[in-house]
Amino acid sequence: MKQTIPLIIGNWKLHPATHKQALTLATGVVSKHQKATAPYVGIAPTAVHLSGVAAVVKNTGVLVGAQTVSAFAEGAHTGEQSIGQLKNAGATFVIIGHSERRAAGETDQEVAQKTLVTLAAKVIPVVCVGESKRDKNGDFYKLVETQLKAVVKDLTPTQLKKVVIAYEPIWAIGTGKTATADDVKEMQLFIEKVLTKLHDRDTAQSVRLLYGGSVKPHNAKELHNIGGMNGFLVGGASLKAADFIAITKAVV
Repeated sequence: MKQTIPLIIGNWKLHPATHKQALTLATGVVSKHQKATAPYVGIAPTAVHLSGVAAVVKNTGVLVGAQTVSAFAEGAHTGEQSIGQLKNAGATFVIIGHSERRAAGETDQEVAQKTLVTLAAKVIPVVCVGESKRDKNGDFYKLVETQLKAVVKDLTPTQLKKVVIAYEPIWAIGTGKTATADDVKEMQLFIEKVLTKLHDRDTAQSVRLLYGGSVKPHNAKELHNIGGMNGFLVGGASLKAADFIAITKAVV
């Protein structure tokens, strides 16, 4: 994917309830998305619906991905899906380290391991970072830096350029609250600074950064134009095809 073209990913989380509804939603996204135009568009259904959705979006220009992945290739890991299995089902990207997964106990080390196995399979890792709350002293920046370092420190520049980083302030997810465009811009500059220290400026600027946190059709344009990120990780608004596509059109 060209870095100059924004990427908008819809994370469906634990929705919709049935396979039929998932296919209907995917069909709606496909019908409203124009393949020849920017931005890149991706959707991440549950693992149960992944292969069916992948069949719907095949050859349409809409990407399909998974919401998480196992750090293991196979073995006694009940309930897990390996990167090989997800890729075989049609996944071209995987969301890793989403705040809801971290809240359930996923560690920085596990996020790093999952990123490595995903890269090895030539699937795009979309690695999430973000703070649970903001403090006046700016300590939340240290948390984001720690999350970044855990993933990036063992990657080569070539590997890092294939990683997508999604900044999602946890306090803005599903709450209706949204980071201001200036907040997003500050974090964009900070993430690039951290990546530059760990590697170099050219590599840092080659990494695609997304913003996620109550992105809606009415605020997408401002967040994109001022925030400096090159795309969005969209939650609730991706469950309605019209709203999701409205967000994709806001960044053109």
